[in-house]
Amino acid sequence: MIGVIAGDVIGSAYEFSRFKRKTFEPLFHSKARFTDDTVCTVAVADALTTGSDPQETMIRWCTKYAENGGWGRQFALWFLSDAPEAYGSWGNGAAMRVSAVGHLASDEAQVVSWSNRFTEMTHNHPEAMDSAQAVALAIFWAKRGLSMASIMRALTDRYGYDLARTPEEIRPTYMRTERAVDSVPQAISCAIHADGFEDAIRNAVSLGGDSDTIAAIAGGIAEAAFGVPKSIREAALGYLPEDMRAVVSCFYDRVR
Repeated sequence: MIGVIAGDVIGSAYEFSRFKRKTFEPLFHSKARFTDDTVCTVAVADALTTGSDPQETMIRWCTKYAENGGWGRQFALWFLSDAPEAYGSWGNGAAMRVSAVGHLASDEAQVVSWSNRFTEMTHNHPEAMDSAQAVALAIFWAKRGLSMASIMRALTDRYGYDLARTPEEIRPTYMRTERAVDSVPQAISCAIHADGFEDAIRNAVSLGGDSDTIAAIAGGIAEAAFGVPKSIREAALGYLPEDMRAVVSCFYDRVR
């Protein structure tokens, strides 16, 4: 979960800039901040650790931080609605928020079931549903020691994603999009072809796309595979208000 938050914060400074380099300093830019990716990730973790209703919990957190910005228009209309209903989104907004599922589910069937539960309330398009499952499963498998090569093969077999392409191969022609099928596999590749947590985040930012979300997704998988260095973990936590830090703490207590 802190991997997602770190990726979101680090990537936030580069969104819309078409930034195409891995070498940037400092890692946490002066304009870095948490975005909607972090708010939604915290909401899912809160619901899973407390047993609260997923939709009500998501709406409560998003409403509380509505002024934070970064919301997709349809998603904002959803959580501000008096009668919110799924709106068939094919975007990557569900894939970026499901990391807690991969950490807390007890088996693959539960990963898929929980992922669907936290996705279908908004992003009930098949492409979005698949992408969220793929991210949650990647985290679940990485936590259990599967190699990146094994995870790549399993996700390719199940979802048809081309994960053999490296960030170096993706980067030159990649264009920003929020469509799940055109951004989530690329984010997964940033983690699969990384040699550590920070490398995965730098891969994600360097694609020059939806950098906060791609880095959040890559960061979630990279955390499960490599862990998050203490300096990065502490820096990311420093961006969060107290209520979010409390959820993060409860989440890791549950994971342990």
